[in-house]
Amino acid sequence: MNKIRILAGTVLATTVLAASTRPAQAVDFKAGDWTLGLGGIVNAYYTGVSCSGSDIGGLALASRGLGCGGQDRRTTVGNGLLPNGLLASAASTQGGFDVSAKIGIYAATATDSAISQNSTVDVRQAYFTFGRSDMGTFKLGRDYGIFGANAILGDMTLVGAGAPVQATQRGRVTLGHIGAGYSYLGTYGLIAYSSPDAAGVGFDIGVMNPVADTPVVAGPRYTSKSTPQVQARVRFEHDGFKAWLSAKGQRFTALEAGGDDLTMHGIEAGASLQMGAVGLLLNAQQGKALGILSDADQGDVRTRHFLAQATFKATDAVKLGLSYGRSQNREAAPGTGGLKSNANLTAGAYYALNSVVTLVAEGGQTRSKSFGGGTARMNGASLGGIIFF
Repeated sequence: MNKIRILAGTVLATTVLAASTRPAQAVDFKAGDWTLGLGGIVNAYYTGVSCSGSDIGGLALASRGLGCGGQDRRTTVGNGLLPNGLLASAASTQGGFDVSAKIGIYAATATDSAISQNSTVDVRQAYFTFGRSDMGTFKLGRDYGIFGANAILGDMTLVGAGAPVQATQRGRVTLGHIGAGYSYLGTYGLIAYSSPDAAGVGFDIGVMNPVADTPVVAGPRYTSKSTPQVQARVRFEHDGFKAWLSAKGQRFTALEAGGDDLTMHGIEAGASLQMGAVGLLLNAQQGKALGILSDADQGDVRTRHFLAQATFKATDAVKLGLSYGRSQNREAAPGTGGLKSNANLTAGAYYALNSVVTLVAEGGQTRSKSFGGGTARMNGASLGGIIFF
């Protein structure tokens, strides 16, 4: 149970990319040379899960410990992959530069108590930008990472629940395909630059505050010192087609005297295509110390992640989708707890009630396998909705 609390409290919170994933619905106010914006997101999903099969250690999302929160069956009414959020922004043109700033404050819906305060807030975004169309844009502050952004932004379960892992949904969020398709993109203190597009091609590069490992199976083994994390991406976009190639790396220092240091490195490639009513997405990540969920959460382990998705817009209001993701460790190192892989298959229906409210129904299965041959299964369903305002 302590490991479950660690996961819920430190590994993921969620991916709130609300401002980036949906058309802005914020109310804008003019104040001199500034345009001030206020918007947000609220969502809730009824999720029910049942778990069966082998007891598998580590970050096995389909296990009773994580998938069902320590039980065979469980129900939660809480957030999906996105939390609730309040976003404030400001934009202006000053001295020939376009400048902006944003602060995002997020909170969860579900708790295990009917009387306790639900007052824990999560400030995941607090940054400002400056730039021009001919020179690109600089970003300074705290925001989401570059590596993995396209996968989660394109994931259809971003506005739903995906894998409804109960150990994280109570007090935080569900996981979508995090840990079963891609690793979490993370939030960092950063200084980043995005180039202007030239013939549809552009690039992003960021220097991130170095982070320590985030283990769940065992105690921390690494810390960060003077070497920052670096992330970069080359992107291409033309006529409904997008492609990207990303990389990241960081040096971790061993806590134990005489222990081996660790260099995390990862590479990602993906593409998406929107062709009329049909949408397709493929994304693959691999590297050393990428972790199942977050940076170096299993230590010195080589990991692969893969996500494939197809969606179909049946009407102007209804979108149907099927997505499959898999995350796999390549060796049975101690930090894995014996976990070989997590995989999730989700089928979803998304109904746009109007321009701001989307109603969602999803169902699927998550499977976790051990290096010893055992398999755990979590069957889950989600029903609810989300509003962007």
